[in-house]
Amino acid sequence: MSRRTLIKAAAAAGSATGLVPGLQSAVYAQGSDKPEKEEVRIGFIPLTDCASVVMASVLGFDKKYGVKIVPTKEASWAGVRDKLVNGELDMAHVLYGLIYGVHLGVGGPRKDMAVLMTLNNNGRAITLSKKLADKGAVDAASLAKLMTTEKREYTFAQTFPTGTHAMWLYYWLASVGVNPLKDAKVITVPPPQMVANMRVGNMDGYCVGEPWGHRAIADGIGITAVTTQDIWKDHPEKVLGTTGEFVKKYPNTARAVMMAILEASRWIDAGLQNKNKMAETVADKAYVNTSVDVINQRILGRYQNGLGKTWDDPNHMKFFNDGAVNFPYLSDGMWFLTQHKRWGLLKEHVDYLAVAKQVNQIDLYKQVAGAMKISVPASPMRSSKLIDGVVWDGKDPAKYADGFKVKA
Repeated sequence: MSRRTLIKAAAAAGSATGLVPGLQSAVYAQGSDKPEKEEVRIGFIPLTDCASVVMASVLGFDKKYGVKIVPTKEASWAGVRDKLVNGELDMAHVLYGLIYGVHLGVGGPRKDMAVLMTLNNNGRAITLSKKLADKGAVDAASLAKLMTTEKREYTFAQTFPTGTHAMWLYYWLASVGVNPLKDAKVITVPPPQMVANMRVGNMDGYCVGEPWGHRAIADGIGITAVTTQDIWKDHPEKVLGTTGEFVKKYPNTARAVMMAILEASRWIDAGLQNKNKMAETVADKAYVNTSVDVINQRILGRYQNGLGKTWDDPNHMKFFNDGAVNFPYLSDGMWFLTQHKRWGLLKEHVDYLAVAKQVNQIDLYKQVAGAMKISVPASPMRSSKLIDGVVWDGKDPAKYADGFKVKA
């Protein structure tokens, strides 16, 4: 049997939990789809959205697909980048824009990179300090007004220059006419250090993944000014990233890991009980190192802003959402490139679509999704309207990138 025949057979016969055991053993017996590398080191940063990588390992989904995932806790995104590039890590739970930055040699070494799948949508927040909130800055408009009336240097933090958090922060500020590069000071701080830095007054605001948005509220030092799902509903966030070299050398391993993590993603999103178990697991010292209640509220869509407002958000962090989360849309990757150009990280326009096709492993993802009976969208492009009312659909990326009033 050829691998293609096996994948078709898997698509036809695959159970809800992936490949059927009989087929699995047939695949391994043939040796054609056996993972070439059985132990895979996957870096992660202590954030709620490392959960699918962690749970794939903890629940043993990795063993089912013939690999052993070794989650390795990293201190900063720069550290993740360096270890991916030099091969100390095989893969990582990583910022979408970081992978693209490395692929184009922006702000660091250049190496061919690969996005295997999207790990999650939604679930970041922009936090403003309690001091700003006490002066009336509780959202973008009131912050812009305060910055105009009370002139001083305002400092905001993101987690990595080409990363997602930087882009959400910049986009949000720019939507009310604040140029993050000219009207403020922007610093880079690793996610787990955000709350401590705000506590001692090192910044006025920050954008980061959970649980560090909710933690600022729990500690009484900050408020949620906006969630990132309010900037872009169902936005792409972390990806399973690796090098182009790894995918070429170990395609079966890549597929096996993707299957294990997709199964974990589906498990997390399957219900309340699973989400609570996930929160208990990742809160542990070995992973995020925080209290369970700081994680589980926002995972269930239960939000509070630190000013007395509470709400249930249907667009909370999602890991699977019937497969809608995980497809590596070309337009998602291209969006980050348009923002890199907008903010001067890219000096010239690139061939946006060509770069996305090099990085996002659409064919590989389709093979895996087919074998697991996970639906894939008809098109690798999608259309979204962001907080400023501007629609992104990937059709004319250069025009889109140049079309913003506020830019570098």
